[in-house]
Amino acid sequence: MSSEAKLTAQRLKILYLYNILMKYTDEEHSLTMPEIIAKLDAVGISAGRKAIYDDIEALRSYGVDIISGRGRSSGYFVASREFELPELKLLADTVSSSSFITEKKSRELLRKIEGLASVYEAKQLSRQVYIADRVKTMNERIYISVDRIHRAIAMKKQITFKYFDYDLSLRKRYRDGERICSPYALTWDDGRYYLVSFYEKHPDNFTNFRVDRMENVEITDIPAKTLSADFSLSDYLGSTFSMFSGETRDVRLRFHNSLINPVIDRFGKQIHITRDGGEHFTIRVNVKAEPPFFGWLFQFGSSAEILSPDDLREKYAEQLREVLAGMDK
Repeated sequence: MSSEAKLTAQRLKILYLYNILMKYTDEEHSLTMPEIIAKLDAVGISAGRKAIYDDIEALRSYGVDIISGRGRSSGYFVASREFELPELKLLADTVSSSSFITEKKSRELLRKIEGLASVYEAKQLSRQVYIADRVKTMNERIYISVDRIHRAIAMKKQITFKYFDYDLSLRKRYRDGERICSPYALTWDDGRYYLVSFYEKHPDNFTNFRVDRMENVEITDIPAKTLSADFSLSDYLGSTFSMFSGETRDVRLRFHNSLINPVIDRFGKQIHITRDGGEHFTIRVNVKAEPPFFGWLFQFGSSAEILSPDDLREKYAEQLREVLAGMDK
């Protein structure tokens, strides 16, 4: 190694020391001073004990939580990190189980998450990679789309994009024309990203687009349609089932008392509950997207009932009759 390279290496010594401690130590694993010296030497940096002691104190002053024991043979380890192991496990689980993130990107993100832990803790994270049998999105460019949508929302500008579906051969089939809309918010539902927007084709309601089905997202110079001051994204999402767009309806529902937990999970604790006899209760909520709403309600069988409005009650009953008729064929 040239004298200039050695000088550069010495200047970088404290950074190498930081990386060594972060990578090879945790509360269960420490490095002795001879081991630290050996690891520095392996990357071409020679250092004495006194210099390393000084660097460790500098790192402590910077805020790195480095703990050391007593005696010449005691070791050094990083006691706390920005992300603790349980938090990293949570992030790893989220990445692994998300259908929005492609399998390729999942593996890339998991490697980066593992890099935030020591090599020993990373082994616990790698055991949580169970993405191979998950249904993952097939659109690798979704990350670019998400970034541009966020920027358009911040800039209050409309966006253009192409929207597609898959056919039975798993080929993309683009819908006619280029779409243009005013983006308001990105939301996460059932493991997928959705864009909440104003789309002129449906001027009376918000339109939700699946971001993984959007391509060639571009920000225009056209100002986005102004969002009403009383719009509440949380209220809107609370009335939406599976992010299908549709007319919002004021619906009165009746449930068996045993269903109180799934009802709260769906509508939140702010709902007003009225007791109906000893075994049932009723609620009044705003909902939209009738087919997904019917599907959610159907899982409870006779323990759930639409009380009003009458036309929605009849529509639900008709759909149930159609399902039974189809099974008899």
